[in-house]
Amino acid sequence: MGQFQLYFQLGIQHILDLDGFDHILFVVALCAIYILRDWKKIIILVTAFTVGHSLTLALATLNLVKVDTNLVEFLIPVTIGITALSNILKPKPSTGKSLQINYLFALFFGLIHGLGFSNYLRSLLGKESSLFEPLLAFNLGLEVGQLVIVAIFMTLAGILNGIVGVNRRDWALVISSIVMGMSIMMMLDTKFW
Repeated sequence: MGQFQLYFQLGIQHILDLDGFDHILFVVALCAIYILRDWKKIIILVTAFTVGHSLTLALATLNLVKVDTNLVEFLIPVTIGITALSNILKPKPSTGKSLQINYLFALFFGLIHGLGFSNYLRSLLGKESSLFEPLLAFNLGLEVGQLVIVAIFMTLAGILNGIVGVNRRDWALVISSIVMGMSIMMMLDTKFW
């Protein structure tokens, strides 16, 4: 197996790992207010998140940025909670203005999530002679993993909204409330306190 394929698969596995479900929760919170026909918006949103975390992941992996791990582990669930709360407070599904806020959330919060990945990736890279290919492969794997989460979640949402008849706003409120509750529990479990 080549180096690119190895790090690509590690990126996918890292995102889809249920032991580290914080990333899954964030992607679900980002998608909760959308429906299947919004797939282009969702892909842009997820890619904005990838751009944000790719930047800080690279900077932190190269030791150009250092942030206290406990602070990052606290801020990650904070980003999830803010995203979920934003969904709860929206009076109706995504509009042009709220869509722009979602892109900013995804990009900015991606910066924070990237810091969380950096220790993991730095330990994997060890003494690799070149970091460009592993970083690229890992980030592409993360993006593919996120798209898998989006596909599963949006298919479920489509079935419940379109076939079963669950109200779109109710769906967004319930999912966002669950995610927010889980993010609060994650915040309380961190070593930041």
